[in-house]
Amino acid sequence: MIQKQKGTRDILPSDSYKWQYIEEKCKKTMQNYGYKEIRIPVFESTELFERGVGDTTDVVQKEMYTFLDKGQRSITLRPEGTAGVVRAYIENGMASLPSPIKMWYAMPMYRYENVQKGRYRELRQIGAEIIGTNSYLADVEMIAMANELIKQFNIPEIVLNINSIGCPKCRQEYQEALKKFIGKNLENYCSTCKERFDKNPMRILDCKEKRCKELNKNAPVILNYLCQECKTHFESVKNSLEQLNIEYVIDSNIVRGLDYYTKTVFEFVSKTENYTVLGGGRYDGLVKELGGQETGAIGFAMGEDRLVDIFDKYNKENIEDIRADLYIATMGENATNVATILANKLRSYNICVETDLCQRSIKASLKYADKINARFSLVLGDEEVKNNVANLKNMETGEQIEVKLNTDDILSIVK
Repeated sequence: MIQKQKGTRDILPSDSYKWQYIEEKCKKTMQNYGYKEIRIPVFESTELFERGVGDTTDVVQKEMYTFLDKGQRSITLRPEGTAGVVRAYIENGMASLPSPIKMWYAMPMYRYENVQKGRYRELRQIGAEIIGTNSYLADVEMIAMANELIKQFNIPEIVLNINSIGCPKCRQEYQEALKKFIGKNLENYCSTCKERFDKNPMRILDCKEKRCKELNKNAPVILNYLCQECKTHFESVKNSLEQLNIEYVIDSNIVRGLDYYTKTVFEFVSKTENYTVLGGGRYDGLVKELGGQETGAIGFAMGEDRLVDIFDKYNKENIEDIRADLYIATMGENATNVATILANKLRSYNICVETDLCQRSIKASLKYADKINARFSLVLGDEEVKNNVANLKNMETGEQIEVKLNTDDILSIVK
């Protein structure tokens, strides 16, 4: 038997309604903030991610699905959404549109990483981007929108952690201080951290190795090295969040896992599950890095796989799967034809109607109606068709009501 690949999952019809519920909630919330959907290719030139995400990141160094196509071009399945969105922004001349451009997406991503709880090799992300503004107000809106998304899913013990990692100007001084601190014990760090020491020492702070975390405990804090512009920006973000009554914790260890971040970075972390549900930040240099003009931007992404799992854990009774409003069982060809016509008419009124597609007996059909949890059932035979009436049964209470075989009579009870 051929089985699915490691790190992938089948989302069966019995569970897909949870995904649909979350996606619709996210879509509606982001639309209320003025965001419009963008859809980008599932594969891109490998160079896009090497330049955009950063060649010192775990994503580029270890996790990308990269291959040569038939034209010997290096192609990569997208490991994250922002680089592709920015490429689309530049390539399609979106800088000429009224700014800022506000976009959202829900897309699968691909990363060859260790499979564990809530982490897959084919992962689904819901994300949002604002491109075309340097103002702290964009940071505040992005965090506020993310906060609203998290709240409406009724997930307990979620903490908002924020930090500023400054701009290239103030980061240079900080990186020198960090290298001086790390350099004293560099031989004790893991091989990956040693590789990052010269290229991007801040990435060492993001290492998950236990011994590296211990060595980083007393490392210099980026907030002490911010230039005046970055300080003012971060203070404005904090003040606005407080005015909106959005609680936050300053976590100076947040650097995020991708090289394009600048200034504000943030994460919504589940304390009970001990992982990040949503994360993002500002990336003011990415548009220019990928060939556009210098442009301020900020975004976030949330792992939909993790979000669904944790949502399901705390909200099992809050949503229901789609169920049939009416199941029509039939006896004979004439009754089947009438049932098909009646079902199509009712569906035009947004009523979920199922009919017997297996030519079962009436007894078997009603058992099936019960198994699929249909709200009502209707039995049609030659006698019912002849008299143009039938008994509509409430499957929960057992009550039966005689109705005429027209949409108005049935709708008055079923809808």
